[in-house]
Amino acid sequence: MSDSATPATPVTFPPAFLWGAATSAYQIEGAVREDGRTPSIWDTFSHTPGKTAGGETGDVANDHYHRYRDDVAMMADLNLNAYRFSVSWSRVQPTGRGPAVQRGLDFYRRLVDELLAKDIKPAVTLYHWDLPQELEDAGGWPERDTAYRFAEYAQIMGEALGDRVENWITLNEPWCSAFLGYASGVHAPGRTDPAASLRAAHHLNLAHGLGAKALRSVMPARNSVALSLNTSVVRPLSPGDPADVAAARKIDDLSGGIFHGPILHGAYPETLLEATSSLTDWSCIQDGDLDLIHQPLDALGLNYYTPTLVSAADPDDKGPRADGHGASEHSPWPAADDVAFHQSPGEQTEMGWSVDPTGLHELIMRYHREAPGLPIYITENGAAFDDKPDADGKVHDPERVAYLHGHLSAVRRAMADGADVRGYFLWSLMDNFEWAYGYDKRFGAVYVDYATQQRTPKSSALWYARAAKAGTLPEPEGI
Repeated sequence: MSDSATPATPVTFPPAFLWGAATSAYQIEGAVREDGRTPSIWDTFSHTPGKTAGGETGDVANDHYHRYRDDVAMMADLNLNAYRFSVSWSRVQPTGRGPAVQRGLDFYRRLVDELLAKDIKPAVTLYHWDLPQELEDAGGWPERDTAYRFAEYAQIMGEALGDRVENWITLNEPWCSAFLGYASGVHAPGRTDPAASLRAAHHLNLAHGLGAKALRSVMPARNSVALSLNTSVVRPLSPGDPADVAAARKIDDLSGGIFHGPILHGAYPETLLEATSSLTDWSCIQDGDLDLIHQPLDALGLNYYTPTLVSAADPDDKGPRADGHGASEHSPWPAADDVAFHQSPGEQTEMGWSVDPTGLHELIMRYHREAPGLPIYITENGAAFDDKPDADGKVHDPERVAYLHGHLSAVRRAMADGADVRGYFLWSLMDNFEWAYGYDKRFGAVYVDYATQQRTPKSSALWYARAAKAGTLPEPEGI
C-alpha cells in the first residue's frame, strides 16, 4: 500500500493478457521474388538510389519466409502467447487485383498453423505500408479505387485464414502511409504532394471501413476487427501560450483526429477541415463515405514510441524540422508550416526519440475516454539502441529492459485507472529492415546477425520472457 489513501498500481497482469511481439512482412520476410510475389512500393523505393541508408533493401531481410518455423519456436521459448505479423499484399494478390496466388497464401497458412501448434495467438495486420506497385502505378492511395482493391484483398485473407485467426487489424499506422509516403516522401512511394497526402488519408480511412465490412462478411462473428493508430501525444512547449496550444491542436488533428474522427465518431474535426482548406476542398469525401468508414470496431490498436513537443513557429527560424520522422525538405504535416517541433527532454534512443512512458499512459487514457468500452491493445512499443554482441556472443541491452519495464508499468497503471487494455506487442520481435534507415537501427528484442541469419535473444528478450511467464514485471536490474 502506498503512503497515500490510493492503493499502489498492481504489478500483476490478468491471466488472459496477451504478451506478444510484432513484425511486418517487408521488414523480415525476404524472398521478394519467390512463389509469385511481385514488387510492392517498398521494393521499388528501396531499390531507388539514395532512398535508403546504404542503398539497403528488404530483398533478404531476416529470411523469415524460409526460417519461420525456427522463428516460431523461438517465440515459444520466449513465452510469447501472441504474435502480430503483417501479410504482404503483393505476395497473395500480385497485381492488387484478381484472384489470389495460392502459393503466397500457403505461406501464411503454414505460419498460422505453426503458431497455433505452439499455443501462440496470431494477430494479422492486412496492410503495413507495402502497396502492390501496380496499384501505385494506377495512382496509389490518393486514388479512391485503391480502397476498393483493399476490400477485395481483405476478403481474400478473411476467407483464407478467418477460420483460424481471431484477431485482425486492417491498417497499421495510416498516418505514415499517407504523410510519410505522399507528403514528405521519406517513405515509399516517395511522393511530395501535400494535397495528395490528404486524399490518401481519406482513402485509407475508406479502405479500413470497406475492409472491415469485407472481413466480417466472410469470417465467424467471434473474430475481432481493429486497426492500429500512431496518434501523436502532442504537448505544447508553453501550455500557457495560446499560440502553442493552437499549434498542438493542429498537429493533434493531423496525427489523430484525421483518422479517429471518422473511424470512431463518423466525422472529421472541423478544425482540421478549416486548417487544410488552403490545400483541399475535401471533395474526395463522397456521400456515404463517413458511414462506410464508421464501422463498429471490436478493439483498437495503439502504437507509441515517444511524445511530440510543438510550439508556434518563429517566422525567422529556418532550421531543420525536428519532428523525428526523417530528413526531408518537404513536411509530413500539410498546412502546418506555422508549427515548430522541439526535442522532448530526457534520455534518447538511437532514433533520437525521447524515452517517456508517461506519454503511453496519456495515450491509453485518451482513447479510454474517446471510445469508452472499446478494448485496447498496445500493438507496437519499443526502442532502437546500439546493440552489439559481447566477447561471449551475448547481447546485453539494459536500456531496452528499462524501456520495456517503464512502458509496461505505464500500461498497468492505465489498467488500474480503468482502461481495458488486453495485450501488449513489443516492437520488434527481432532486428530487421528499418525502412529508410536500412539495417542501421536495431529495435529487436532478438539480435540478428544479417550475414549468418543467426538469432540471439538479447537480455531484454529474456526479461520479457520472464514477465510473460509470471504475468508480472521483474525488476530491470540483474538482467
